[in-house]
Amino acid sequence: MTKTILAVDDSASIRQMVSFTLKSAGYDVLEAVDGVDGLDKAKAQRVNLVLTDQNMPRMDGLTLIRSLRATAQYATTPILMLTTESSDAMKAQGRAAGATGWLVKPFDPQKLIEVVRKVIG
Repeated sequence: MTKTILAVDDSASIRQMVSFTLKSAGYDVLEAVDGVDGLDKAKAQRVNLVLTDQNMPRMDGLTLIRSLRATAQYATTPILMLTTESSDAMKAQGRAAGATGWLVKPFDPQKLIEVVRKVIG
């Protein structure tokens, strides 16, 4: 069965690049424009992995991660941050919120596929 990934980013170009990269690797991709949209989509359809930006309007990535981790459905689902934020303090906040891993933009498509395969196969 094909695995589904939810890509949450307020940048349409980043969502398109992520979606294209992951679809070419055989994954189904749902896109969300911010954390609120991402949370709604994750509740409406079960996904195997969430890939989220940090800095977004309405709800940021850390808040999205905390919201997902608070539900039984997403307590153990891999969640990766894909963001321009790269400080150790921000990464520590991500780990504390429940992020599985951290990728920094701009991302290398091959590296993204490698990380996704590592966490969901």
